Amino acid sequence: MYHAEETKTVYGMVAEFSDPEEIVVAAHKAREAGYRKMDAYTPFPVHGLSEAIGFQDNLVPWLIFIGGLLGAGIGYGLQVYLNVVEYPMNVGGRPLVPWPAFLPVTFECTVLSAAFFAVFGAIIGMNGLPKPYHPIFNAPNFDLASQDRFFLCIESNDTQFDLEETRHFLQSLGPENVAEVES
Repeated sequence: MYHAEETKTVYGMVAEFSDPEEIVVAAHKAREAGYRKMDAYTPFPVHGLSEAIGFQDNLVPWLIFIGGLLGAGIGYGLQVYLNVVEYPMNVGGRPLVPWPAFLPVTFECTVLSAAFFAVFGAIIGMNGLPKPYHPIFNAPNFDLASQDRFFLCIESNDTQFDLEETRHFLQSLGPENVAEVES
C-alpha cells in the first residue's frame, strides 16, 4: 500500500513577547538585519510598531480621495441633470445651475462616498477580508495575541529567510517562545 509522504511547508517563524516595547525593539532589529517580509500581531495598537516592520499604507488614502471625487461628481452631476434636462424650471429668473445651492448635497455625497471607499477599501483591499483561515493561527499560543501577548512573524517568502538562521536570530531577541508556523 502506497503512503504519500507528507511534505511540511513553512509559512514562517514567529516569536512571542510579553511586553509591547520588546516587540518594537525586536522589529527594529529584524529590519536592521535585513528582513523585510514580516508582520506583527498585538492585542492593541503599539506606537512605532508599524514603522518598525516597514508597513506603508498608500492605497487607502488614494481610494478615499478617488471615492470623494467620484461622490462629488455624482452628487453635483445628478443635480445638474435633474435641473437642466429632466425638470427645468425658471422661477424668478434664477439660473438652471445655481452652484451655491448645489454645494450641500455635493458635500454630503463626497463624504458618503469617501467613507464607503475607506471602509470597503480597508476591509477588502488592504486586509484581504473575509479571511476565515490564516497560517499564523497555527502558531502556539497565538490565541493570546488578542489578550496579552505580542507576536512577530518573519515569513518564509522573505529573501533572507533561512529556517535555522531565522530561528537563532529570533531567539537572540529574547522572546518567551520561538516557533515554526506551518502553512
